[in-house]
Amino acid sequence: MDTISRRGLLGRSISGAAAVGLPLGAVAAEPPTGRKLKIIVSGAHPDDPESAAGGTIARYADLGHDVVALYLTRGEAGIRGKSHDEAAAIRTAESKRACEILKARPVFAGQIDGSTEVNAARYDDFRNRLEAERPDVVFTHWPIDTHRDHRAASLLTYDAWLRLNKPFALYYFEVMTGTQTQVFRPTHYVDITETEPRKRDACFAHISQDPPHFYDMHSVMNQFRGMEHGCKFAEAFVHEDQGPEGRLP
Repeated sequence: MDTISRRGLLGRSISGAAAVGLPLGAVAAEPPTGRKLKIIVSGAHPDDPESAAGGTIARYADLGHDVVALYLTRGEAGIRGKSHDEAAAIRTAESKRACEILKARPVFAGQIDGSTEVNAARYDDFRNRLEAERPDVVFTHWPIDTHRDHRAASLLTYDAWLRLNKPFALYYFEVMTGTQTQVFRPTHYVDITETEPRKRDACFAHISQDPPHFYDMHSVMNQFRGMEHGCKFAEAFVHEDQGPEGRLP
């Protein structure tokens, strides 16, 4: 088997995307009207919105838009040796600190880490939450992921988008690609070179999760997506092209 160099792999990635007309440059700037946008980043656990899209969250917030980090759970099963209530309290506080750093608003959807449900009642509840927020752009997990909570967050978000008649731009994000997110092929990128330090700080606010360990992988992702996009650091997304195309910063 031939060995593929890192440079060769990068070249294949870029040329393959260009061949099918994917917008490698992505969208820029604010809407022509200057209207304040509502952005929701829907993640399964505390630290998912931050690690997947923290740089993009910070860029939207700096432009004056209203950004919500919507956590499906409070990370109840995420601290070894702690009860669900103890872990939830710790991780909720960490999420609030991370959101302060990114200038986002935390919202919790009330499911339990490790026991998330996808059923009629949960679909209705999640749809009602999104409808109440009236978002212009929503980001969520790519549905092909090894973590069932990630898949649940993705399916709940997608179903809400369908049931509400696709009113907002929908983008999927990646987390720990290769370990969790699988077969992710970006269509859009956001240059986060200026906001990467804040993304890092927001992720490190999740002290209970050993941030040096989990952020190392995301730092490599930021660098690789930056190479694809032609900048130092970038975050990558897949756009659901049956809906509107949102304004990416």
